[in-house]
Amino acid sequence: MRGWQGLTALIGSAVLVAGCTSGGSEPGPSGESTSASVPGPTESRSAQRPSATSSPSAAPATARAVSVLGLSQQRHRGDRLRLGAVRERTAAYTSYDVTYRSRTTTREGEESYTISGVLNVPRGVGPFPAVVLAHGYIDPAIYVRGQGMTRERGYLASRGYIALHVDYRNHAESDDDPRFQRRMRLGYTADVINAVKALRNSTQVAVDDDRVALFGRSMGGGVILKALVAEPGLVQAAAPWASVSSLEAQNYRQFIRPDPEDAGLRDELATRFGTPAQNPRFWLENSSRPYFDRITEPVLLVHGRFDDTCPPPWASATQRALVRAGVDSRLEWYDDAHAFGPAFNAAMQRTVRFFDRQLADV
Repeated sequence: MRGWQGLTALIGSAVLVAGCTSGGSEPGPSGESTSASVPGPTESRSAQRPSATSSPSAAPATARAVSVLGLSQQRHRGDRLRLGAVRERTAAYTSYDVTYRSRTTTREGEESYTISGVLNVPRGVGPFPAVVLAHGYIDPAIYVRGQGMTRERGYLASRGYIALHVDYRNHAESDDDPRFQRRMRLGYTADVINAVKALRNSTQVAVDDDRVALFGRSMGGGVILKALVAEPGLVQAAAPWASVSSLEAQNYRQFIRPDPEDAGLRDELATRFGTPAQNPRFWLENSSRPYFDRITEPVLLVHGRFDDTCPPPWASATQRALVRAGVDSRLEWYDDAHAFGPAFNAAMQRTVRFFDRQLADV
């Protein structure tokens, strides 16, 4: 994961972000060997939303266009989900190439992009619960359709979930947005929001509209946290895996600043917005963490104790912030690295149990 794999969750406040890669003031998970599903010792097992103490962060009337709250003020519409070629047929599901339309109305007018992806549909009549998948950073120049969460997509479909993998704009066969970098890749979040809406609007796929979840890996974890903030009530649950930081300045320091291949992007961002040290407010406004009190869905964080791409202290800090904001959240630690190898099945079993419980057909 290079450069922008962080930028989808960056954070600002130069004061808040001291030294994330070395651990800083954020304690990491225990290094001792424990069972895969045991959370780190500093983490709360869950948090109940308070009855009515603090009001959610409201978007100001003139939120900056390039900001998480600016994204929340846009109108998002997803439709025209089209099934294309069959990629695979198994005893449990059929996998299709798909496209859908991702439309966003901004102050400047309406933007519309055709987004490609892969859809796994379980065998049977339905309606089925659904999970929209947001993949981690892969250079768009080499990315191919459906790359990054193939294992997760198949696992979910084999257990009765429709699984829609979103390629994002500028990836695979999706339309290009020439401004996606300078807009802090907030378009990725818009595409995920619109994927949920396109599924619900589809007449070709038997989706249970009241049972939809988000599942993001690495950069995709940051994408879905922003989706939860931008559009509360969009889904019924969310699971960020091995997520980037919920503060964008930390992602900048971890991925963009040290990477020579990101020199052009780094210069463009510095020219337009300033670095996190120069303009901490901008980077904070493009982070999800300051607005966690807008989140209404239960959240399951999953992270590896040996993750050297997205440091474990990031997950600890995000979990604490979710708890402080009153979000029903839980952080599960696994003895694994960023990509999840040995602990993949155990972590997926835990995630599916979480979705089963939160998306129960009642």
